[in-house]
Amino acid sequence: MSEFDASTTILESITGDYAIDPSHSRLGFVARHAMVTKVRGQFHEFSGTAHVDAENPAASKVDLTITAASVSTGSPDRDGHLQSNDFFGAEENPQITFSSTDVVRDGATWTITGDLTIKGTTHSVAIDFDEVGSSQDPFGNTRVGFEGEVTVKRSDWGLNFNAALETGGVLVSEKIKLEFDISAIKQA
Repeated sequence: MSEFDASTTILESITGDYAIDPSHSRLGFVARHAMVTKVRGQFHEFSGTAHVDAENPAASKVDLTITAASVSTGSPDRDGHLQSNDFFGAEENPQITFSSTDVVRDGATWTITGDLTIKGTTHSVAIDFDEVGSSQDPFGNTRVGFEGEVTVKRSDWGLNFNAALETGGVLVSEKIKLEFDISAIKQA
């Protein structure tokens, strides 16, 4: 088998329709707190689908829905505050969504641009994902893995809560890093 044939086989093996496996994926974020440390959090409830077309990446599509109230930072008080109207307004805005509008591939890096909606406000974001690999699990499922991240300004989505610190600066950073560790299962 030539090198060209091997790469074509790999491309064909990841092309298809997928469902995100939430039990083996992580959707997280990192924010600077009090200007001195990072607080990490994640969402425990989410679902998503993807159509991956390795030969024609522009034909690929990703949709993701996150339950805003499933936010977890390891602190019940902070989690409650994040669910409040100061941040996600989870009662009035129960879902955070992402729907791709463009997909570009450069080798093992996929740039997925799409509409991110938080608290009723939608903005376009471009997220670079690295293709981690593809394999067949012990149950016969074909899995693909992707890792990505993007830094956004939370005020773009109306997440404006903050408090000034006596020493200067603010309690919560404006820039938030969103992190994606995705395992997806190919659908029949």
